[in-house]
Amino acid sequence: MRVLVIANQKGGVGKTTTAINLGTALAAIGERVLIVDLDPQGNASTGLGIDRRNRRLSTYDVLIGEETLQAILQTTAVPRLTLAPSTLDLLGVELEIAGRKDRAYCLKGALQALEQVQQSNPEAERFSYVLIDCPPSLNLLTMNAMAASHAVLVPLQCEFFALEGLSQLLSTVDQVKKTLNASLTIHGIVLTMFDTRNSLAAQVVADVRSFMGDKVYDTVIPRNVRVSEAPSHGKPVLLYDLKCSGSQAYLKLASEVIQRERRYRAADADLERNEL
Repeated sequence: MRVLVIANQKGGVGKTTTAINLGTALAAIGERVLIVDLDPQGNASTGLGIDRRNRRLSTYDVLIGEETLQAILQTTAVPRLTLAPSTLDLLGVELEIAGRKDRAYCLKGALQALEQVQQSNPEAERFSYVLIDCPPSLNLLTMNAMAASHAVLVPLQCEFFALEGLSQLLSTVDQVKKTLNASLTIHGIVLTMFDTRNSLAAQVVADVRSFMGDKVYDTVIPRNVRVSEAPSHGKPVLLYDLKCSGSQAYLKLASEVIQRERRYRAADADLERNEL
């Protein structure tokens, strides 16, 4: 079960949109995906059609230790895509868990327990990917997500301040590696909201690729009206309009994520053989 956190402390860069639509695209390709909504706004839950009135249990209950992750899972309209929903209760979770020694590892423990449950049931379909949608800030919720994840996927808007925000995030990832999760890596950077009519956007793409090299995915997510409309209908854009440019871009991104995963696993296997 590979756990990827979708993070950027800057708001409005497409974190939730990427979580919803990358998760849907991975499910469409055949993966079994869990999206963990860790943002108090709950936009990922809303965007997947889960009404607030139907979120009796949420990730809040998991983080404070009153429910297991298995107990709060909800099916979505997307085959093979499951959601752990969020509620506004998450706004107060930091105060409730601040005194705990394991306060940064609450989500990690819940994910490990979920994986053990799935492994103990041979007939259960196991999640191959977990995508965690974070709030646009570097708080205890984001720290929990990074501590529980194998890698960080960074959505980056094609605009002037993108590189400044990226350097701050990279600094945060380094700090998390030193203190909470030594194996955390940058899975990749996905450039979002690309407008072909804007020459500045093309310059940002060139600058980010020059700065980060092959950490930047080849796929660029275009600015697309259908992507913006889909959440108001409680649907991922792939269900709302499969043929639009946004849907096609997220399918390409999902394929690229899987290809990178295969390369990482092959590299890890080679490393293990060399150590033996």
